[in-house]
Amino acid sequence: MNIYVWRHNRTFHSYSMINEPCVHQDFYCDAVAVVLARDQEEALTLLERRGGWRTDDLRRLTPTVYPVSDSAVLFADVRG
Repeated sequence: MNIYVWRHNRTFHSYSMINEPCVHQDFYCDAVAVVLARDQEEALTLLERRGGWRTDDLRRLTPTVYPVSDSAVLFADVRG
Protein backbone atom coordinates (compact mmCIF):
# COMPACT_ATOMS: atom_id res chain seq x y z
CA MET A 1 0.00 0.00 0.00
CA ASN A 2 1.07 3.54 -0.73
CA ILE A 3 -0.19 7.00 0.01
CA TYR A 4 -0.61 9.12 -3.12
CA VAL A 5 -0.64 12.91 -2.83
CA TRP A 6 -1.67 15.23 -5.64
CA ARG A 7 -1.57 18.99 -5.24
CA HIS A 8 -2.47 21.50 -7.89
CA ASN A 9 -2.39 25.26 -7.43
CA ARG A 10 -4.21 27.64 -9.80
CA THR A 11 -3.79 30.85 -7.83
CA PHE A 12 -2.05 32.63 -10.70
CA HIS A 13 -4.04 31.12 -13.58
CA SER A 14 -3.89 33.09 -16.82
CA TYR A 15 -4.67 32.67 -20.51
CA SER A 16 -1.09 31.57 -21.16
CA MET A 17 -1.79 28.54 -18.95
CA ILE A 18 -4.86 27.41 -20.93
CA ASN A 19 -3.48 23.87 -21.39
CA GLU A 20 -2.76 23.43 -17.69
CA PRO A 21 -4.68 20.58 -16.02
CA CYS A 22 -7.90 21.28 -14.16
CA VAL A 23 -8.11 18.53 -11.51
CA HIS A 24 -11.55 19.24 -10.01
CA GLN A 25 -14.85 20.29 -11.49
CA ASP A 26 -15.32 23.09 -8.93
CA PHE A 27 -13.52 26.40 -9.22
CA TYR A 28 -10.44 26.19 -7.01
CA CYS A 29 -7.19 27.93 -6.18
CA ASP A 30 -5.55 24.97 -4.47
CA ALA A 31 -6.64 21.32 -4.67
CA VAL A 32 -5.10 18.55 -2.56
CA ALA A 33 -5.95 14.85 -2.71
CA VAL A 34 -4.39 12.27 -0.35
CA VAL A 35 -5.33 8.65 -1.08
CA LEU A 36 -4.30 5.32 0.43
CA ALA A 37 -4.30 2.64 -2.30
CA ARG A 38 -2.47 -0.39 -3.67
CA ASP A 39 -1.45 1.47 -6.85
CA GLN A 40 -1.98 4.76 -8.65
CA GLU A 41 -4.86 3.45 -10.78
CA GLU A 42 -6.76 2.36 -7.67
CA ALA A 43 -6.12 5.78 -6.11
CA LEU A 44 -7.53 7.52 -9.19
CA THR A 45 -10.55 5.20 -9.21
CA LEU A 46 -11.26 6.00 -5.56
CA LEU A 47 -11.07 9.73 -6.28
CA GLU A 48 -13.35 9.38 -9.29
CA ARG A 49 -15.95 7.59 -7.15
CA ARG A 50 -15.84 10.42 -4.63
CA GLY A 51 -17.05 12.83 -7.29
CA GLY A 52 -15.71 16.03 -8.77
CA TRP A 53 -12.16 14.86 -9.40
CA ARG A 54 -11.06 14.89 -13.04
CA THR A 55 -8.83 11.83 -13.28
CA ASP A 56 -7.76 12.45 -16.89
CA ASP A 57 -6.13 15.70 -15.75
CA LEU A 58 -4.75 14.12 -12.56
CA ARG A 59 -2.95 11.58 -14.77
CA ARG A 60 -1.01 14.50 -16.27
CA LEU A 61 0.46 15.27 -12.84
CA THR A 62 2.98 13.14 -10.97
CA PRO A 63 1.82 12.43 -7.43
CA THR A 64 4.15 12.22 -4.47
CA VAL A 65 4.13 8.58 -3.34
CA TYR A 66 4.77 7.53 0.26
CA PRO A 67 5.14 3.82 1.08
CA VAL A 68 3.08 2.98 4.17
CA SER A 69 6.10 1.18 5.65
CA ASP A 70 8.12 4.42 5.90
CA SER A 71 7.79 7.30 8.35
CA ALA A 72 7.04 10.59 6.62
CA VAL A 73 5.38 13.97 7.00
CA LEU A 74 2.41 13.65 4.66
CA PHE A 75 1.09 17.18 4.81
CA ALA A 76 2.22 20.44 6.33
CA ASP A 77 0.61 23.72 5.30
CA VAL A 78 1.39 27.36 5.99
CA ARG A 79 -0.73 30.06 4.36
CA GLY A 80 -0.22 33.77 4.67
